[in-house]
Amino acid sequence: MPEPVRDRICSPEGQEPPRPARRPEWIRLAKPPEEKVKALRSLMRAGSLHTVCEEAMCPNFGECWSRGTATFLLLGDICTRACGFCDVKHGRPAPLDPGEPERVARTAADLGLRHVVITSVTRDELPDGGAAVFAETIRRVRGTLPGSTIEVLIPDFKGNESSLRLVLDAHPDILNHNVETVPRLFRKVQPQDRYAWARATLEAAKQINPAQLTKSGIMVGLGETFAEVVAMMRELRRWQVDILTIGQYLQPSRRHLPVECYYTPQEFSAWKRIGLEELGFRWVESAPLVRSSYRADEQAAALVRRDG
Repeated sequence: MPEPVRDRICSPEGQEPPRPARRPEWIRLAKPPEEKVKALRSLMRAGSLHTVCEEAMCPNFGECWSRGTATFLLLGDICTRACGFCDVKHGRPAPLDPGEPERVARTAADLGLRHVVITSVTRDELPDGGAAVFAETIRRVRGTLPGSTIEVLIPDFKGNESSLRLVLDAHPDILNHNVETVPRLFRKVQPQDRYAWARATLEAAKQINPAQLTKSGIMVGLGETFAEVVAMMRELRRWQVDILTIGQYLQPSRRHLPVECYYTPQEFSAWKRIGLEELGFRWVESAPLVRSSYRADEQAAALVRRDG
């Protein structure tokens, strides 16, 4: 396979290059073990819960569920935003379910999780964006599984610091917000989001609590250059982000944004080396099938410090 090309252009701005006809041989989705998935799905449905693993068609569905790990999706399964890459349903959400935080905690306990990952759809119609539900879920999980670590993957709350403080006051071990793409493509990839909101979320988290572990993620293959990804990584370090994930975008369906190109495993390895050796991230996961929660339990085990 070729070495990374630093000025490689995935899709030159203003041009329409030929798109790849098929996925390369290094992208192979593992088939989930049927019995394990069936048991986990039964637990989720019994609790009337959703997972982002299913709703967003995560390519690591099989690997993670076979290990008994899953990412809980709060605030229902309908998002108020319609990003071009995401397969989560969008439209008018149902009212909040007050029992959801407790059911997440009980199900996490039933699964015996050591690291609990909690995310949500975006709920722009709520005054706090759903921050209070995140906070209550963190507290419930902490009470039910006191030895576990907790990671939250939050929306941007439109840059609202009071909403962010609600979440931080519940003391998650890791706070994640994904920038998803480079600044030039932000409006194309997530037209209802704002780069300034992502920056405000990640910067403010460290300003409010300098000891808070923060995390973010980037998808590639949407038209960015190799150098633009490195520039975004540098920006994330300026915001003092600790943990970074980089993965290949895979088109969920024909109505979603097309894949402009596939990066090689060597290029992902180059980003990982740059992130760790040159930029000083504390942890970098960079590979074609990496997603935000991939090996999140290992990150927490290595980086979260517990008193006593």
